[in-house]
Amino acid sequence: MPDWQELVRQRLTGLELDAAEREEVQMELAAHLEESYGRFLQQGLTEKEASHRTIEQVSDWQELRRKIDAAKRREQPMKKRTQQLWIPGFLTLILSVVALATLQKSGWQPHIASTAPNTIFFFVPWLLLLPFLGAFGAYVSSRAGGSRGSALLASCFPVPALTGAFLSMFPIGMIIEWVRGSQGDFSKVGATLLKDGVGWLLFPGVALLAGGLLRQLLFGQRSASPNATIR
Repeated sequence: MPDWQELVRQRLTGLELDAAEREEVQMELAAHLEESYGRFLQQGLTEKEASHRTIEQVSDWQELRRKIDAAKRREQPMKKRTQQLWIPGFLTLILSVVALATLQKSGWQPHIASTAPNTIFFFVPWLLLLPFLGAFGAYVSSRAGGSRGSALLASCFPVPALTGAFLSMFPIGMIIEWVRGSQGDFSKVGATLLKDGVGWLLFPGVALLAGGLLRQLLFGQRSASPNATIR
C-alpha cells in the first residue's frame, strides 16, 4: 500500500503555509487519497491499478498547490479579524452585561444625577468596574496580534453593539406594525433606551475605552504578538 502522506508531502512541496496548517492540509489530502484507493480496491482493481487511478484524480499538483495557497490567504484575514476583534469584543460585551446583571441582582441601584426631563442614571459600581473589563478586552485582542485600533475597538465594543441593537428596534417595530396593522412597542423601547444613552451608553463607553487606553499605554508594547495585525 502506498504511503499517501509521504506522496502528498513530495507533491505539495513549497506550500506557503505555516507548519501546522501545512501538516493539516497534507493529512486531509492523504486521507482522501487513501479512501479513494480503498474504494478502487473494493471494485476489484489491483493495487497497481488502484494506485494509478487514485493519483490520476489530481491532474496538476502545482495548480492544486496554488489553489490551496490562495484559499488559505483568503481565510487568514477573516480568521485574524475574528481572533483580534470579534472574540475579544463579544467577550467584553458578555462580561459587561453579566457584571451589570450581577450587581443589580445584589441590590445595587442606579444613581439619579438629574431630575430634569432627560433624567440621567449612573450605575456607579458598574462604571467603576468597566475600565477593568475594557482593559481585559484590549489585552485579549493584543495577545491575538491585534493592532492598537483593534484592541481599543474591542475594549469599547459593547457600546456600538448595543447602539446597533437599539437602532434595529425601529425598523423591527415598523415591520411588526405593518404586519399586525397596529402600533408595536419596539420603536418606543428603542427611543427610550437611546434617550437614556448618556447613562447607559456614553459614560460606559468612556469607562471601557479608558481601560483599553490605559492598558495599551502601560502594556501595549510589552505583550504585542508577532502575528500580523488587521487594519
